[in-house]
Amino acid sequence: MKFLRPPVSDRPFAIGIPALIWQILFFYIPLIIIAVTSFLKTSSAGHVSITFEKIAHFINPLYLRVIGFSLLLAIVNVIICFLIAYPLAYFLAFKGRKIKNFLLFLLLIPFWTNFLLHVYAWFYVLERHGFLNNLLLHLGVIKQPVILLNSPFAIIIMMVYYYLPFMVLPIYTSLERFNTSLIEASFDLGATWLQTFRRIVLPLTMRGVRAGFFLVYIPSFGEFAIPALMGGDKIMFVGNVVSEYILGEGTGSLGAAFMVVSCAVLLVTAVFFYWLLGRFTEPVRDRG
Repeated sequence: MKFLRPPVSDRPFAIGIPALIWQILFFYIPLIIIAVTSFLKTSSAGHVSITFEKIAHFINPLYLRVIGFSLLLAIVNVIICFLIAYPLAYFLAFKGRKIKNFLLFLLLIPFWTNFLLHVYAWFYVLERHGFLNNLLLHLGVIKQPVILLNSPFAIIIMMVYYYLPFMVLPIYTSLERFNTSLIEASFDLGATWLQTFRRIVLPLTMRGVRAGFFLVYIPSFGEFAIPALMGGDKIMFVGNVVSEYILGEGTGSLGAAFMVVSCAVLLVTAVFFYWLLGRFTEPVRDRG
């Protein structure tokens, strides 16, 4: 008897074609143009030649320090987001089922309002005579108001606030699919909660952690608005430098070159972290 293979529908692919075309036209093609521009040089006579001078211009301690600050900002943001997001996602998945929808609603509310409104709200909280300083004065923690705005502290606070949902939701999705009977079996075998979490829960939900990691890490590295608004001009990050060159008169190609250097560093670190996190996607097994 012959079994007919069910027809394979190409409808899912067809549905994704408009999004694919959009990505090609407005992301990949501009990105390629910018990358090519960084390697071209136009002489006074109008001759175009290939050069690495623009790339070499940014391989010096000043600009490498800017890239280092951006990497540090992204890594710190990811770590803090993870430390807050995992317990919150765990509570949403296992403990807060009755109010889960309400908590998810609260988590997504910030996306319904303008980004600048969030920034101005944090201005009120962090300013010299704002809510946080007044609270610390009232509690006797400080004797006079401290400067919180235009500092790395303000940048980190705003970054964590803005990117936290991008870490919570992938982890929550992984925990929702988690088989809780594995936890019960672990306890029956005499494991403590810490051992169960480290050897079973965390490894089996690491795919969600890895997804959240890159959803936070990659945009944090090139973040422009938050450092500019919350940090002032004291500390320069990749997004600020690229913006200054791109918007400057006759310096657009330098901005493209710096973007290429920054993206190369970002790609190398992203591949490293992808490999590192990939090692924790399976349960830990005792050896020997």
